[in-house]
Amino acid sequence: MAKQKKNVNEMSFLDHLEEFRWLLVRCSAGILIGACIAGYFSDFIFNEILFGPMSGKFVTYEFFCELAQKYNLDRSFCDTSLNFSVQNTEIEGQLSLMVWTCITAGLIISFPYILLQFWNFISPALYKKERKNAIKFIVISSLLFFLGVGFGYFVLTPLSLNFLSSFSVSSFIKNDINVNSYIGTVKTTSLATGLVFELPIIIYFLSTLGIVSPAFLREYRKWALVIILILAAIVTPPDVISQVIVTIPLVILYEISIFISAAVQKKEINTK
Repeated sequence: MAKQKKNVNEMSFLDHLEEFRWLLVRCSAGILIGACIAGYFSDFIFNEILFGPMSGKFVTYEFFCELAQKYNLDRSFCDTSLNFSVQNTEIEGQLSLMVWTCITAGLIISFPYILLQFWNFISPALYKKERKNAIKFIVISSLLFFLGVGFGYFVLTPLSLNFLSSFSVSSFIKNDINVNSYIGTVKTTSLATGLVFELPIIIYFLSTLGIVSPAFLREYRKWALVIILILAAIVTPPDVISQVIVTIPLVILYEISIFISAAVQKKEINTK
């Protein structure tokens, strides 16, 4: 069965460049609107979300503490406080922190809108049948991103903070952490995990372009598992359950990526 012709608009390089410029303008506007919304709720964002993991009553610590008590494991999460304080060392530090935090929150809030803009930009180069999958692509990609951000915030961030605050090379060193370092850790971990959870979508496009194949992903599965286990061991306490909780979602994502790549390859073969 022959493929349908792609509906590609005949545009010059400068036309594409102009279209891409307006894409960036629209994305920036979406982020700015999201940042304004975040600014309105800044007290909640800072006190309840960003500084939430500093409290011993944070939901993740209580969950791991209950697991530790039930299975007689490492009980470091049952401690009521982290071994560091947060301070600001620059005169304009809190203002800068407010602005960049709102921009980051605006990026997260406007992520589905940004996906829509990029989809509209690349859609003329896609087949008619593929263009009909716009809503599916945006919904699945956004869901994966938000799941990743949630996993980074509720799992990886508390595990990392617990490990880093308890790590010490000498009893003479006191942990007075710069607030930018703390907020940066929370934001980077959450955003990075959100992007990692986009792996199935990335594999889909790479497989469509013929860059990645299911055979390649299966061949390097063992190496991927080793890397995941190393990362899990670094950010978790020395007990098996914590490492499994971090490892399982990442392994599932990798296996889903293999399944997606195989489905794309099969579809390509059937359409030839």
